[in-house]
Amino acid sequence: MRVHVADHPLIAHKLTLLRDETTDSPTFRRLADELVTLLAYEATRDIRTTECEVTTPVATTHGTALATPKPLVVPILRAGLGMLEGMVRLMPTVEVGFLGMVRNEETLEAHTYANRLPDDLDRRQCYVIDPMLATGGTLVDAIRYLVDLGADDITAIVLIAAPEGIARMEETLGDLDIPITLVTGAIDEKLDENGFIVPGLGDAGDRLYGVV
Repeated sequence: MRVHVADHPLIAHKLTLLRDETTDSPTFRRLADELVTLLAYEATRDIRTTECEVTTPVATTHGTALATPKPLVVPILRAGLGMLEGMVRLMPTVEVGFLGMVRNEETLEAHTYANRLPDDLDRRQCYVIDPMLATGGTLVDAIRYLVDLGADDITAIVLIAAPEGIARMEETLGDLDIPITLVTGAIDEKLDENGFIVPGLGDAGDRLYGVV
């Protein structure tokens, strides 16, 4: 698995504002949206393209278009929805699927409760988006599920990651024979005894949408 930390001053600045406990939900949503666009720019360097022709007001020239089948963006509900608009803004022609996953706070394991994905992902590049990589259970399960459907190139985009989550992904996804990439804005210090990232930014879902 390839891990890429997007080391950019604007990403660091926006992450700092996200971490601040006084940042309200509307500002948190805006910052998350801006951050995912910056991260997606890094994450899509290897997106599949094809040559095409385009006619300008002056002449015909060669251009670049997204290859077919088009990439699939998969937000993990519910917090991943806060990153979706930034991805679609960057790639307006992509398709979107949804996975609803929730972590059991006692076992720290992820369980799927909703699925809106194509039945066949043969030869598809997939971009999984979730604000945080903590224990790694959610992303591991999501990636394996997409591989079972035929995806052959998967990139996970997270705002922050814990070392324990990265280690779990490397250990449990090592048997897959497809490219797996993790793109993150920062690797934090550790997980606490409750499985929360330290220093982290709190519960991303609650900070995006309020406590439910």
